[in-house]
Amino acid sequence: MRNAFLTCGIDEAGRGPWAGPVTAAAVILDPARPIPGLTDSKKLTEAARDRLAPLIRECALAWAIAEATPEEIDRLNIREATFLAMTRAARALSAVPGEILIDGNALPRSLPAPARAIIKGDLTEPAISAASILAKTHRDGQMKALCAAHPGYGFSQHKGYGTAAHAEALARLGPSPIHRISFAPVRAALQAG
Repeated sequence: MRNAFLTCGIDEAGRGPWAGPVTAAAVILDPARPIPGLTDSKKLTEAARDRLAPLIRECALAWAIAEATPEEIDRLNIREATFLAMTRAARALSAVPGEILIDGNALPRSLPAPARAIIKGDLTEPAISAASILAKTHRDGQMKALCAAHPGYGFSQHKGYGTAAHAEALARLGPSPIHRISFAPVRAALQAG
């Protein structure tokens, strides 16, 4: 049942990388347990994100993390796959909020509550900031684990983003099973191989 007094923040991590999932987190903060230092995850050091993530999980009234796979990204496109991950995270919450706040300028179509898109919301809305941190730390941890499963690409360093080292590994090894074939640099490497 929807609780009109609860507000959920949603944000994503991993729209731009050439490899790995796009990850979204949904967070309902507890007003009685404020968490100092919340802001856009990109503004924080890795150490600060790693310190805040367990605090968010401990202090929030509810939180959930979901993703869309590289296959879903290739099939749907990155925008729709991001919306799918956001919807999955919202639906996985243990409580239904009265309102959902999403970082950005567009909304998924099938959220479980009324929603608003807020540009730079990860800087101004603590619940979106918390979601930003959970999505980023979760995805970074996954990419480190995927680095062991797919050696040679350096996923633990660049997290799948398009760095020079990643481009070199892609040219040398070709795409891995977790690369996004619909992304131009990966498609080019596939055609070159």
